[in-house]
Amino acid sequence: MAPERPVRNRPWPNMNDKKRPPFSGDSLKARALRGTGMLFISIFGSNLLRLASNLILTRILFPEAFGLMALVQVFMGGLEMFSDMGLKTSVMQSKRGDDPHFLNTVWTVQILRGIGIWVLACILAPVAAWIYDEPMLLALLPVVGFRQVIGGFTTTNIATANRHLRLGRQLWAELGCQAFGIVLTIILAIILQSVWAMVWAGLVAAVFRGVLFHLIMPGIRNRLRWQPEALGDLFQFGKWIFLATVVGFIIRQGDRAVLGAFISLAELGVYNIGLFMGTIPFIFSKAVANRVITPLYRMRPPAESQANRRKLFKARRLVVAVTLAFSTTLAFIGVPMIDFLYDPRYALAGPMVVFFSLCMVPQVVFDGYTGALLGRGDSKNFFYLLAATAAVQVAILFWTISDFGILAAIAAPGIAAMVVYPLRIHMVRKHRSWDMVGDFSYLALGFALNGFAVWLAWDEIVKLIPAAV
Repeated sequence: MAPERPVRNRPWPNMNDKKRPPFSGDSLKARALRGTGMLFISIFGSNLLRLASNLILTRILFPEAFGLMALVQVFMGGLEMFSDMGLKTSVMQSKRGDDPHFLNTVWTVQILRGIGIWVLACILAPVAAWIYDEPMLLALLPVVGFRQVIGGFTTTNIATANRHLRLGRQLWAELGCQAFGIVLTIILAIILQSVWAMVWAGLVAAVFRGVLFHLIMPGIRNRLRWQPEALGDLFQFGKWIFLATVVGFIIRQGDRAVLGAFISLAELGVYNIGLFMGTIPFIFSKAVANRVITPLYRMRPPAESQANRRKLFKARRLVVAVTLAFSTTLAFIGVPMIDFLYDPRYALAGPMVVFFSLCMVPQVVFDGYTGALLGRGDSKNFFYLLAATAAVQVAILFWTISDFGILAAIAAPGIAAMVVYPLRIHMVRKHRSWDMVGDFSYLALGFALNGFAVWLAWDEIVKLIPAAV
């Protein structure tokens, strides 16, 4: 009889020893990957809903309605930026970002800010109506401005979730709120056949959103609080954010503010469609920079180690690569896409989408650097950077708008971003965050691919130049 083989003592396999997918678990990397993925899904879904809404509303309402709302957005965007103290960013980067006293003080300031914006909207309504010779602005601005009062009561638990890269619940809820608002807008547009459909639907949707987030977001239940120490922290960080958002208004809204004086409301409405479609990739890039990259710079400062720097560069390059791929796709399909989706009144939005894709390349590549400054609490240099960008952008816009019209408005932000790039390098190098290889590689790739798309569509793009029409 053969001798028995010795039995080896082998431990049972531990299922926990298996390598987990990189997005599972509660590690910082997993949360960052999940957050980025959720943002991509959220922004894709959000813009898909906006597109569906636009396609329906452009067949119910007239282009002038979209032009009116564009002007309202210019004034409301300005009021929001001129009163911004970086409350959400303060929660995300402050050491006291989880302290209930600090959060409740932020909530109280947020409510007061919302009321203040509404009062200013009521005061400025006659001025806006006079500047643009549009009497409807006299009634539209105070009603739209009341959304800021409603928004002031939004829970600070949203900012807390962003601070810890826990984005899933709020992003799904945002999509639900947006879908609710769009359905309501369409119903009211069919009934009212007026720009007021968008206004009243916006107010109801703002109330629905505020209540929903108070119910579903985990964290503290906000109460009125006025803590001097917390106010001091807010002011120390927020004074530069306040100044930065003043010039940020020029960067984000300056094109429509200036164009409104040079083109008709109908043309401005078409421009708004082109702006919406052409800047979707940049919206994604900016959302990831604000909600994922900025917290990463706070949690893993690149100046502390080569490993941190390598991981942050990798994360930022991945976001830029995805964004440029999206932007390039839009560049090649922009004209036929608009022709297919919209009626002939909006045909000129097609070449706008193509040209936006090219001009957005520098902004897409450079935008992640704001996280290097804000994530480390460097709001002062953040303001200086935005101020320089705004000054250059305004100079370019006023110098070129009469000759190139809409093309000048589209190109000015991208040119300004390139001009101030040396200043950006100087600032982020202090935090050891300059990614020279990534910047130059993606700039070259983005300009080459999107430039080729512009060359292919040039016969359509020249129609946007006033002298060519």
